[in-house]
Amino acid sequence: MTYVKACPLADVPADGALGVEIGDTPVAIVRSGENVYALSDICSHAEVSLSEGEVYDGTIECWLHGSCFDVSSGKPTNPPATQPVATYKVKVEDGDVYVSLGSDD
Repeated sequence: MTYVKACPLADVPADGALGVEIGDTPVAIVRSGENVYALSDICSHAEVSLSEGEVYDGTIECWLHGSCFDVSSGKPTNPPATQPVATYKVKVEDGDVYVSLGSDD
């Protein structure tokens, strides 16, 4: 499994998100409590950036229509979204966030 440096952990707001590009893939790096997650930065309902939304109670809310997604599973927790978003493996080392897109799993 190949991990790629996504960003410094300090760049990710507490209980917030940061949008990054890994290759051609938009990824939302999310901090929820003490945990860090990575998921597709594209809402499955409206194709807008999830990293611009609010993070609370283990979810990220799409700013456009209010769909929420569980940050650990990518599953929608309320409509209008019905399809999950991709999630990616994350590790934090030496103050940096690394993400595996899983293409070589």
